[in-house]
Amino acid sequence: MSMNTPSPDTGLIAAQPAPVGKAGVIGWVRTRLFASPLNILMTVLVVWLLMMGLPPLLEWALLKANFTAGNAQECRAGPGGACWAFIREKYRLILFGTYPYDEQWRPLLATLVLLAVIVCSAIRRFWNLWLVAIWVVGLACVACLMWGGLAGLTYVENTRWGGLPLTLILSTFGIAFAFPVGVILALGRRSNMPVIKALCVVYIEIIRGVPLISLLFMSSVMLPLFLPEGMSIDKLLRAQIAIIMFAAAYVAETVRGGLQAIDRGQIEGAQSIGLTYWQTMRKIVLPQALRIVIPPLVSIFIALFKDTSLVVVIGIYDLTLSAKASLSDPLWRGFSIEAYLFISLIYFIFCFAMSRYSKQLESRLDTGYSH
Repeated sequence: MSMNTPSPDTGLIAAQPAPVGKAGVIGWVRTRLFASPLNILMTVLVVWLLMMGLPPLLEWALLKANFTAGNAQECRAGPGGACWAFIREKYRLILFGTYPYDEQWRPLLATLVLLAVIVCSAIRRFWNLWLVAIWVVGLACVACLMWGGLAGLTYVENTRWGGLPLTLILSTFGIAFAFPVGVILALGRRSNMPVIKALCVVYIEIIRGVPLISLLFMSSVMLPLFLPEGMSIDKLLRAQIAIIMFAAAYVAETVRGGLQAIDRGQIEGAQSIGLTYWQTMRKIVLPQALRIVIPPLVSIFIALFKDTSLVVVIGIYDLTLSAKASLSDPLWRGFSIEAYLFISLIYFIFCFAMSRYSKQLESRLDTGYSH
């Protein structure tokens, strides 16, 4: 006899309560933490690690920390906790690098403008031609603020840019240009034209076969050797090109996987109603393929944001090199843990925001990857 019986008044099947122990907090704990012997072992291990590590960490980071010391000697004479006074003293150098001190309101404002443009890009109501205008105006404002030379602003060479604004510029332009280039490479790799396909395959395999740090060295050291005499490309631009080339190869392979997941019948159906190749790709194939690969694409973008820290090897003042420069002050040496925790927190905030937005976008577009 079925447990779900019709109600005598309505004839509808009455909902049965969830089994005891399967609902609420107790049910969640049982199914997530104690569902199997392995889960029990891992739960006990994690709880033990938290009990052993969390109290000393809180004691060092908060209870014994020094927030008001005027110099390193006062911090070292304290109870032995973190010296967050170092961050209070050096945060402007870490965030803005060697940008002129009196002009650091400009990179701060440029960072806010760039973040506002990125936020607008994440809001669906702006997914139209207005978004192009927003990007053009936003990037023009960022360039004007960072370089200056207009509206009474002092000109500042990009060799003096650094910190968070530079990291955001490298990652934003890297993602913005690598994505369309990667899509074109993915389409080229699946092309029926042998020459186009071969060129795309060679490019993708070569770039994916070398680390980003090698491309940065090549762009910084070897590229000027191949330029005509008297011609030079700015070091920051060379680094940006290397980042775009590297990310585009990985985007291409990810998008190619999404293209292969589209049933061939949809392409044949589009051809049967007279759509051209580009119309088929733009209206039918690519929208579905890109929805499928949202999770791996976001993983690539998060990795790219973190990989911008590698420009430190060619002397560009990103967040990492700015933190290192702040530690070179003889009065504040010995607080590298605090400096790198500070920039790690910045990286975490941006990466976590991208990850959460990706999850919301998957659910909104119903890609099937929301759980």
